[in-house]
Amino acid sequence: MAHRLSPYQRVTLVGLLLVSLFASSCAAPPPGTPQPLIGGPAVSEVLKRAQTGEPNAQNELGLMYSEGRGLPQNYLEAKDWFKKAADQGHAGAQVNLGTLYFLGRGAPYSDHMALFWFQRAAEQRNALAFAKLGMMYERGRAVRQSLVEAHMWYNLSVAYGEKRAAESRDAVATQMMPGQIAEAEDRAKKWMPKRQ
Repeated sequence: MAHRLSPYQRVTLVGLLLVSLFASSCAAPPPGTPQPLIGGPAVSEVLKRAQTGEPNAQNELGLMYSEGRGLPQNYLEAKDWFKKAADQGHAGAQVNLGTLYFLGRGAPYSDHMALFWFQRAAEQRNALAFAKLGMMYERGRAVRQSLVEAHMWYNLSVAYGEKRAAESRDAVATQMMPGQIAEAEDRAKKWMPKRQ
């Protein structure tokens, strides 16, 4: 006679299987385990430049690890390489590092750390950082929710070339009064980065 699982037991079993599968796919390889190079010479060249301390190469290597492009996907490695470049002032790496904290991938989930890195990149007028700050203010993540602030940051993002931010800005504007939109636009025009 076959034993049948109750619907609750089946859901629990499927959940446990998914959790164990997810956990095993996110685990970092043991220290000292060589990471196979999938991308060949191109990846080797980026790795050499990154190891010499070149921030562009460090950011590129972080992207390769985070996207699984040319290397096995590994968010811990991605975070380490982004951090090296971010500490040297690479705005793209700062945005990438903030995104890992925002998503909790390879770094502990932390809206405050995400905000910190997005702000550092925004000080360098990085268009994507402006959009990320707009999102933080729109959702009230690590900051007090403010549609005026969100609109301002999205506006700056569009002005600096991130066209996709226009959709977010326009969506936020539908929830604002005309005076709030005017205030946000005025603040965007007057915005200046903090002095280092």
